[in-house]
Amino acid sequence: MRNVVVNEWMTLDGVVQAPMLTDEDRDGGFDNGGWQTGYFDDMADDWVMDYLEGAGGFLLGRRTYEIMSGYWQTAPDEQQEVAQHLNTLPKYVASTTLSEPLEWKNSTVLQGDIPVSVGALKQQAGADLHVIGSAKLVQTLIEHNLVDVFRLMIDPVLVGGGKRPFVDDGVLRTLRLVDHQVTTKGAILATYATT
Repeated sequence: MRNVVVNEWMTLDGVVQAPMLTDEDRDGGFDNGGWQTGYFDDMADDWVMDYLEGAGGFLLGRRTYEIMSGYWQTAPDEQQEVAQHLNTLPKYVASTTLSEPLEWKNSTVLQGDIPVSVGALKQQAGADLHVIGSAKLVQTLIEHNLVDVFRLMIDPVLVGGGKRPFVDDGVLRTLRLVDHQVTTKGAILATYATT
């Protein structure tokens, strides 16, 4: 059995929307895109490569899939170390609007009920499944107790609103801190396991 690992770049107020580019995701009138770019250092780069190298595949929501597919398939030479993992490993996309074949190599639309499909993927042998971004998908996975690990890069910035991955349902869910570091830019790299 493999784990589902949620990887998020997050503001201190819990927003994960449009971390890298100003026009990455303006859904809901979000005007603070690109908030994350000033917080990367060598430690954060190593943290990203660690989860990419340990991944057996990726779970993505439709919007995240479309954003990443459009970028990583033609990523510049200096980003090929990252692109190689994203372009070659399996990608499982939660969508009710996309249909196969998907243009990004090794991408498959999850069929039927998302929690059931992800539960079946977890039962397969292989390396862990990593979620990147995909706030709505993460909420669904949390609601159905399918997340095993949260890997969060929490940046010292507040954006005042936007997409958040955590469910607002009043249910108490406890976590166990597995690892943490603070980067030279003041970001916290924290790994939590579900209990």
